[in-house]
Amino acid sequence: MQLMFKPTQVEADRNQQRRLNPSRVRDHLANERTYLAWMRSAIALMGFGVVIVRLRAFHPPMLPYPGNGWKLGLLFSVVGLLTVLLSTQHYFAVRRDIEEDTYEPADRWIILFSMAVLILGAGVIYFVFTAPLTLTSLVVPE
Repeated sequence: MQLMFKPTQVEADRNQQRRLNPSRVRDHLANERTYLAWMRSAIALMGFGVVIVRLRAFHPPMLPYPGNGWKLGLLFSVVGLLTVLLSTQHYFAVRRDIEEDTYEPADRWIILFSMAVLILGAGVIYFVFTAPLTLTSLVVPE
């Protein structure tokens, strides 16, 4: 005599989800790789911001003002921190959508991050071409 049991509703829901999305594991791994790529980008932005701020130390001490490079470096660091926050939120939203099999790609994140990098790049170009270039600015102060 064979004992048969009736599956619970939770088990039935899990089986239904597995049938709806057979590549669930692959989708979760892709989501995690994307998240890690965003994290690398955020770390690079923050690191670049620190480098820009540290370049201020190479200005000759005779300048009466500290310059504007620190503002650009701070902006890079803030955008890097925002990238961490937004990408973490996006990761969990995509994770939930994969589990519910309702994922739809959102273009707003791509547009938002592209605009941020475009503005930062324009700031770097402006900073490079407006910084005074004199013989004393090429010498590292002692």
